[in-house]
Amino acid sequence: MRVIVTRPRAQAEPLVAQLQRLGIDAVALPLIDIAPATDPAPVQAAWRELDGLALLMFVSANAVQHFMRQRPPGRHWPDQVLAGSTGPGTSAALREAGVPRAALVEPQGVVFDSEALWQQLRGRDWQGRRVRVVRGEDGRDWLAEQLRAAGAEIDFVAAYRRLPPQPDAAACALLAAARAQPRQHLWAFGSSQAVSHLEGLAPLADWAQAMAVAPHPRIVAAARRLGFGAVRQVAGDAESLAAAAREGPPIQSLAP
Repeated sequence: MRVIVTRPRAQAEPLVAQLQRLGIDAVALPLIDIAPATDPAPVQAAWRELDGLALLMFVSANAVQHFMRQRPPGRHWPDQVLAGSTGPGTSAALREAGVPRAALVEPQGVVFDSEALWQQLRGRDWQGRRVRVVRGEDGRDWLAEQLRAAGAEIDFVAAYRRLPPQPDAAACALLAAARAQPRQHLWAFGSSQAVSHLEGLAPLADWAQAMAVAPHPRIVAAARRLGFGAVRQVAGDAESLAAAAREGPPIQSLAP
């Protein structure tokens, strides 16, 4: 099966290359475009106030990259400030940006999301401690709500914007091929918003013969609502996606 990676291009292209090295036919069809935040001032202020934080929480690798692009010259990560990560891609971006491993807090196990990260944070004392969440101009507030309930003072920093994709001719041809031969394509979704954008690009598509994988039950549910005939929860790393592509869909999941 051909794997269609729908992450933003900066994350999709390295994953496609990893899948190809594993012998998988993989292509990128980004269903989310990423742009800098409309106003850079909140990120600049967050850098100035970084030393006073207990935790700077990053929701994605895009959050890391756009936040770090505004790092003041010579500025290092303070030893006392934790950097929260929701998954391997975000953690890798933080390490690449010079955040020390001792400061990194990330999920342990096979599930990577805000809920899994909270399991690593909930045992700490958050009463009166300052936390900032670096995210897009919109996003989930679940983890912030848990920290606020534990006594933390929460602020949000918008470091980037998520935009609908603007597919070029090659992307349109790929989408047409996936619709024409749904059993030959495996859609790898990384967010519910990507699923929504696919619906916008192909509002009349019938996905009953198509298979999708996603790393979180919320995204799995979104793909099922769109009509995908076989949807499984699979981790988003290259090895897991390659295994899913080799296995193919459960025969009973797709109608003849």
